[in-house]
Amino acid sequence: MAANIDAGIEQVEAALLNELVYANEIATVTSRYLLNAGGKRVRPMLALLTAHLGDGVVPDVVTAASAIELTHLASLYHDDVMDDADKRRGVPSAQTVWGNSVAILTGDLLFARASQLMARLGERAIKLQATTFERLVLGQFQETVGPRAGADPVEHYIQVLAGKTGSLIAAAAQGGVVFSNAPAEYEQPVVDFGEKIGVAFQLIDDVLDLSPQPQETGKVPGTDLRAGVVTLPLLRLRERAVSDGASADLLERLERDVMTDGAEQGEAADAAITALREHAVTAETLAEAHGWARDAVAALGPLPNGSVKKALTRFAESIVERSS
Repeated sequence: MAANIDAGIEQVEAALLNELVYANEIATVTSRYLLNAGGKRVRPMLALLTAHLGDGVVPDVVTAASAIELTHLASLYHDDVMDDADKRRGVPSAQTVWGNSVAILTGDLLFARASQLMARLGERAIKLQATTFERLVLGQFQETVGPRAGADPVEHYIQVLAGKTGSLIAAAAQGGVVFSNAPAEYEQPVVDFGEKIGVAFQLIDDVLDLSPQPQETGKVPGTDLRAGVVTLPLLRLRERAVSDGASADLLERLERDVMTDGAEQGEAADAAITALREHAVTAETLAEAHGWARDAVAALGPLPNGSVKKALTRFAESIVERSS
């Protein structure tokens, strides 16, 4: 199975390069920019893995996996504009190189090309792509407008993660089942798995955002916080700040030295981010990520015992091990 997945990833890589060619030469360059920067291809790999519940890595599965990766790639261009991120995958972000307008248009092109790929697979694929795209946008919309008055900020945040991250990972797992002609009763378990592991994946990213080793993450420690992006450690800190003076003091430092527009981002910002990394709320975030990963594995109960189920379990473990 591993050899088939490796061969499938090579097919996906070739398909991505082949698809990202446009009549406009600059569009080809910008579209391939983040693709060439690397990436773990987590979503295509997951689709190729669940395909082994059916006919395996058939051409339709490769097409679906490629479309899902293009959708993910497109979202990165848009996310970096909205977050005003300086780097992505260890290289300057697209809008840093070409400006916001070109970065947004590039993301739009990738979304369009992903839809074209899915259209080749028929109505079922088109609906899967459209539903996933809608959830991605709504997740970003929820993040942008914030929770409604009286809503639980943490519950709102988890909904954002489910839309922005869980939906696409779930679509990848589902696509592998659907387009390999696997039994229909396997769809919901892998969708539930994808949704939950997607939340775990992003919570681990929240922890990694505070990592003191930018060579591993490709980002400056606290990149999300410096851009004003809310993460679970920050939300948990806000909860504690209501009754804990030390937490309230750290929250004030973060808001003043890190998250305020025009903050100098010097030693004070670095110290505040280090303090958040060492605070109990970051360990709590890591524990919550492990909990979501355990729930994801539990969702696989209806699948037959065998290599696919074992590999999905190992996949869940590898997600949370990224913080080790």
